[in-house]
Amino acid sequence: MTGRVPVLVTGLPRSGTSWTGKMLAAGGGLVYVNEPLNPQHPPGRCPGVLNAHVTHRFQYICRDNEDAWLPAFTDTVALRYRFLAELRRNRSPYDLARMARYGTAFTLGRLLGRRALLDDPFALFSAGWFAERLGCRVVVLQRDAVPFVGSWQRLGWTVYFHELLEQPLLVRDHPHLEALRALIGCQDRIAKAVALWRAARRVTTTLAAGHPGITLVRYEDLAADPEAGFRALYGRLGLTWSAKARERVLRACTASTASAAASGGLGFAWSGLSRTAYRPMDSRLALTNAANRLSPEETRRVLELVST
Repeated sequence: MTGRVPVLVTGLPRSGTSWTGKMLAAGGGLVYVNEPLNPQHPPGRCPGVLNAHVTHRFQYICRDNEDAWLPAFTDTVALRYRFLAELRRNRSPYDLARMARYGTAFTLGRLLGRRALLDDPFALFSAGWFAERLGCRVVVLQRDAVPFVGSWQRLGWTVYFHELLEQPLLVRDHPHLEALRALIGCQDRIAKAVALWRAARRVTTTLAAGHPGITLVRYEDLAADPEAGFRALYGRLGLTWSAKARERVLRACTASTASAAASGGLGFAWSGLSRTAYRPMDSRLALTNAANRLSPEETRRVLELVST
């Protein structure tokens, strides 16, 4: 019996968390909540969704600092939307529209007995706390290093390691992160992305070994065979793999860009105000495209850095 056990989908940004979260929500048993720990507004800094102050990307939460986080996330996973807290902070037309959407989704979801699904890459290093203290079933997406780095390179992203190292409890519990200090100020984006990938892989592998509620999933496996992968994941999470869920997942994962636009997406709404990175796609083709984002020289360098 899973009752209203919440679900957390996490992993480094550009590891497929939005896509996975949307596929899990396709069955209709979950209320999708987008990145409550994102320090950027939107999607974060919305106290109606999470009534706590986020100070860092990859905010680290553990028993020693949970006083503000536990009640806030208890409300979130129970689908209790804090309308007054939201109105005190955010009043733009966009914010009000988002409040109406989330407030309605939370209220209806609670009344209909649905479960919360948090899609949040910034919860990655706190996955153990979500499993232990909130009872979440946690799915951690892991992506191969070359396409992960290629995606970050294509977007021009870089890593700011002070976001991790300025959190003493995180470094205390994962002292190997101290080695990242040497890369602060470094302009080598590939080296920094690989270092983040390696650090996250070590942390999440350790967490999964100690928490039966944490499941590690390779993005590449899901993308290569989405029907089998998501059917198994639905079973793992206690979700119903219905004909509707199967149809929606297959339509989402075989969509070309042109056909997705022509059909208005998937025939049901799951983007817009949530502002996720997800778009309907041909997941197998996406694997091929991702493998070609780096030059052969860059690919070799990534593989060398991963193996050192």
